[in-house]
Amino acid sequence: MSEYGFARASEDVVALRNELADQVVRALREAGLPAFREGESDEADRAGAVVVVDPDAVLGSAPVSVAWTCSPDTMRAAVESLVAGRPDAPAVRYPGTIGRHMQAALIGILLSAGILATLENDHMHPDRVLVFGLFSDLPPALRPAFVRP
Repeated sequence: MSEYGFARASEDVVALRNELADQVVRALREAGLPAFREGESDEADRAGAVVVVDPDAVLGSAPVSVAWTCSPDTMRAAVESLVAGRPDAPAVRYPGTIGRHMQAALIGILLSAGILATLENDHMHPDRVLVFGLFSDLPPALRPAFVRP
């Protein structure tokens, strides 16, 4: 059980999800983007693609997701504006705006690497990218047959 009372996936399932997350990080790094797994020791001081594994047994969405994180200075400016009572300040909107712009790029990079990725359909995390697996995991009849230009 998780700290919130949800059943955890088996160790084998979590291992497969971790393997997929590692492939996502590798694909993004090969494209030249900073990418790292959630929970890495120096995560708070990093900007780039944060790859998250969902350890729950019952998924409401994808087993792996990716979100873009702006620099710590940018995030600090947003928090300072909120604390100062300026929720409409450009610094508050900037991280979300950048995350939404990066979403399409992340999806394109992952798809070109053979990783099934799509937009998040959640109001709580609208800038996230959902990752479901590899094209090679699909039966041949369901695999995309297009070749990107």
